[in-house]
Amino acid sequence: MMGAGKTAVGKALAARLDVPFLDSDAEIEKAANMTIAEIFQRDGEAFFRDRETEVIDRLLDNHCAILSTGGGAFMAERNRVLISQKGVSVWLNADMDILWSRVKGKNTRPLLRTSNPYQTLRALYDARVPTYALADLTVRARTEYSIDAMAGQVQEALLGRPDVLESIE
Repeated sequence: MMGAGKTAVGKALAARLDVPFLDSDAEIEKAANMTIAEIFQRDGEAFFRDRETEVIDRLLDNHCAILSTGGGAFMAERNRVLISQKGVSVWLNADMDILWSRVKGKNTRPLLRTSNPYQTLRALYDARVPTYALADLTVRARTEYSIDAMAGQVQEALLGRPDVLESIE
């Protein structure tokens, strides 16, 4: 979900593991030379989602890295399959209070540009949680966790997947 910490935690985890951090939204913006919001406005969500799948597929083919995707990417079965075949999906499971505290008052979320952004976020949350629960791994976000502590929690969860991350002792 937007506000769960995908970018911040992903960057911290990548630094811990000494691998590149990749962001599918940033790659799309770079290729299109426009923001996600501008793409949504000009070409629509369906167009954006198709480009998103293409970018995720390309990034997973070419890199051993931490890949952050937009909050809606995992909703598409084709993306879930790609991610699980080429890596491991991790759900940063943050509750509504955490998410709202991080996204309220920001104009950078195109899906929240509505008359009632909290209600929109709640509807997205309720619709997406059952699909997010299909992730290969779940790491619970807590308000008391720093970014680095959350990255540590994700690293610990990944150690349970030796096909993805092995313990170095």
